[in-house]
Amino acid sequence: MTKNSTHQPSMNDKWKDRYESGDTPWDTGRPESGLIQFIEKNKIIPCNALEIGCGTGTNSIWLAKKGFSVTGIDISTKAIEIATNKSKTEGVSCHFQAQDFLSEAMPEKHYSLAFDRGCFHVFDPAEERSRFAQNVAHSLAREGCWLSLIGSADDPPRDTGPPRRTAQEIVDAVEPFFEILSLTAGFFDSQKKRPPRSWVCYARKRE
Repeated sequence: MTKNSTHQPSMNDKWKDRYESGDTPWDTGRPESGLIQFIEKNKIIPCNALEIGCGTGTNSIWLAKKGFSVTGIDISTKAIEIATNKSKTEGVSCHFQAQDFLSEAMPEKHYSLAFDRGCFHVFDPAEERSRFAQNVAHSLAREGCWLSLIGSADDPPRDTGPPRRTAQEIVDAVEPFFEILSLTAGFFDSQKKRPPRSWVCYARKRE
């Protein structure tokens, strides 16, 4: 590369830099309360589970401790390295792998539960959100379900924080591939005094 050439960082480079610098405000170091409440309230039976955008693995590890067989994926190789080391330290069996989920779905009809905290919402083009939802459906077994925590457009405009999506944007992307069982308002876990608002979308794969 010459001195004057322009290097366009890859998505992996972008997220690697953030994890290496510690610029990860979404990573509270605790399992997401929205996930815990959902699993416990609905008495979800342990199954094969996929976490998309698993980051440093906190939620995947919590699921594994509850008896789920968990695969966690993230585009950031740095995040996967941290997650793998964390699971070993805690003596928990999880499978972590670096993968661009938007470009490559997981093996077809393998997982009964998919979970993402703030991964679906990072994609601005509607076509990419639709492709994300289609890839989730492709990865799920018959009657598999998807729990997604999504930044809400009901929060006022801001320069930082989770992307803001409307309920209509969620429905447009998700409904062709899933029956939406519930779409409720909530809040992300956060270190801030006023946590960002979220949508909690729970959906079942269409046949």
